[in-house]
Amino acid sequence: MWFGEMISSIGSGLSAFGIGILVFQMTSTATSVSLVTFFSFVPAIVLSPVAGVLADRYNRRTLMIVGDLFSALVLLVMWFLMINTTIQIWQICLCIGLNSVFVSLIDPCYRATVTDLLSEEEYSRASGLIQLASSAKFLLAPLAAGFLLTFVEVSTLVMFDICTVFLTIITLYYVKKTVELPTTKIKNKNHVLADLKSGWQVIHKQYGVLVLLLIMSTVTFFIGFIETLFTPMLLSYTSVQVLGTIQSIGAIGMLVSSVFIGIFNLNKHLRRNMIICLALAGIFIILIGSTTNVIVIGWMLFLFFFTLPFINTGIDVLIRGNIPNEAQGRVWGIVSVISQLGYVFAYATSGILADYVFNPLLKKEGILAESFGKIIGVGPSRGIGLLFMILGLGTIILSCCLWKSKEINRLEKNRLKKE
Repeated sequence: MWFGEMISSIGSGLSAFGIGILVFQMTSTATSVSLVTFFSFVPAIVLSPVAGVLADRYNRRTLMIVGDLFSALVLLVMWFLMINTTIQIWQICLCIGLNSVFVSLIDPCYRATVTDLLSEEEYSRASGLIQLASSAKFLLAPLAAGFLLTFVEVSTLVMFDICTVFLTIITLYYVKKTVELPTTKIKNKNHVLADLKSGWQVIHKQYGVLVLLLIMSTVTFFIGFIETLFTPMLLSYTSVQVLGTIQSIGAIGMLVSSVFIGIFNLNKHLRRNMIICLALAGIFIILIGSTTNVIVIGWMLFLFFFTLPFINTGIDVLIRGNIPNEAQGRVWGIVSVISQLGYVFAYATSGILADYVFNPLLKKEGILAESFGKIIGVGPSRGIGLLFMILGLGTIILSCCLWKSKEINRLEKNRLKKE
């Protein structure tokens, strides 16, 4: 199942990279890129609580197969539009949005299935392996996509994505037929809202989880800005191939730390590791925004990605270890929608802030050209660099808040007692 999700991640990365390049070349604005990214995430985030309820009611592997199948069909429609017409931005947004609806079924089922398969002592390693699979989207896909776009169209990358989805369906079908896994059933099948309410009550009893969710939302807000604006920033002074190479180099950092976590069982000091890595991530974001040197940016992106699996593992294990198994699907659905609200706000505002606020500030005639401009330079994308520096500072402040949180410390103690 993990292997299938890794292959699917590579396919998703290929099409996402290609679509981002296509949209920027069509419009030359960060706003349009952020709009497409917004539609790719919002439906999945909004529907994830309902998907979590379904994950607790029905066979989780079957739901994942259904989600992948309909996702592939939507991608097929987008591919058809690309090869037969001049595809419009609204058509891309519609297809991406529908794809996100079906993808929303997959994540809560996948996370809950991990709990089905493994003991609590194995959660940390599993988290590392899951992030390793996710890193393939950033590690292999941008480099391959940047190279392939020299010879093929974006539509070909979308077709590659479709093929990987069908391969994932085959692996899920194999798991469903050969591995006996528990299927949790909820008694009150006619009350979805009641199920959502009960999932929220499970979270509400753990005040530390609520604090952790607030921190997660803030982190995803910062990451959403970086994810959306990194491509417009670099394409203003470098090529598609260089962009793909830098993103792949950066993702090697996630690969290295994910492999490390997957090999070594990091069950202790999760809170400490999370805080340190969060502070370091803020420093690396500041350095990414402060320069146009692609070598420096590549190294800083590598180090930034290196910190993320430690942060994600800490969050994942602390929540998983404090939530009963029978409520895992509902809880992960609610956790997903709350924690990823940061992405929603980031995607909705990042393009507008970049195009109409920060970039004008650091043009040659901009208000900050004679102050910050002398430090980080002036030009069409230096405003995005300044925005990155502000986000990095916010990340460092967030790590300080996490250090002082007694509730997070209590979550770790409770989890260690259960083990």
